[in-house]
Amino acid sequence: MPEELNSSMFRAAGAPDSQERFDGVTVFVEVVRLGGFARAAEHLGLTRSAVGKAMARLEARLATRLFHRTTRVQSLTDDGQIYYEHCLRAQAELQAAEAQMASGRHEVAGRLRVSMPVLFGRHCVAPVLLELARRHPSLELHLSFSDRPVDVLAEGFDLAIRCGVLGAESEGLRARKLGVLRKRVCASPAYLAAHGQPRIGADLAAHSILIYRRADRVNTWQLPDAAGRLVDLPLTSRLQLDDLEAIADAAVAGLGLAWLPEWLVRDRLRSGALASVMDDQPGAAMDCHAVWPGTPHMSLRLRLAVDALVEQLPALA
Repeated sequence: MPEELNSSMFRAAGAPDSQERFDGVTVFVEVVRLGGFARAAEHLGLTRSAVGKAMARLEARLATRLFHRTTRVQSLTDDGQIYYEHCLRAQAELQAAEAQMASGRHEVAGRLRVSMPVLFGRHCVAPVLLELARRHPSLELHLSFSDRPVDVLAEGFDLAIRCGVLGAESEGLRARKLGVLRKRVCASPAYLAAHGQPRIGADLAAHSILIYRRADRVNTWQLPDAAGRLVDLPLTSRLQLDDLEAIADAAVAGLGLAWLPEWLVRDRLRSGALASVMDDQPGAAMDCHAVWPGTPHMSLRLRLAVDALVEQLPALA
């Protein structure tokens, strides 16, 4: 049996602001919650006629009657009661979603998928993000290590770290500079004692060179020429490796000169396992950026991750 409407039955439903535009569903919920068309009209700032027309349009769209109407009382039909219960559940879902979105702006929680280069990510990026996760137990980190420039949007990443010039793969993304990555020419003290120290790029022809080669592409060294200008030096070597860590190990073993990122050889330089040369010459450097999808609202977890990298990465890189 349909129940007579009264305001105490429907206190669970929230009241919208009277300045909003109201669709038929909103008006329907308010009519039921407040116990009649007149009360709903007064609460919503509408005329009673506007409320009646909104209900008529809603019933026409649903192809069913929602109310029993008499001169003294309005009550829900069986279909109206079922529809109202669905409206309340939908309203509760929306309120829960809004609450979750609001909490996400104040609490570091949820999943953050990050792509980064393998070695640079392992040595410099991951330590910063893992410390962030340690401080925020509700943060879920998914870290992906790859040297290919991933498609951030197509592959569903929230954040990616890019070293070097931002290319076409970064179009449509927002970017923030994290720091500058510098490289050093270095070798073991034993090698330098036996073969001498190069002073300029032209001196490298007399030395054993450890070359980084990947995907059939040799990474040329960018060093100053006799005039002090940075130029690409097309070097050759019998030792070509596709892993920077292995090149550093080979340099420590005295097999030749290596041109490596400062973040990779810093500890070896401090320990004396390697020595840096040509430090009085201008050296090549590349920018490091964080990139992420350009959305209107930046989640708190993403913003804090980028801020942490901006603050801490320069000391590690």
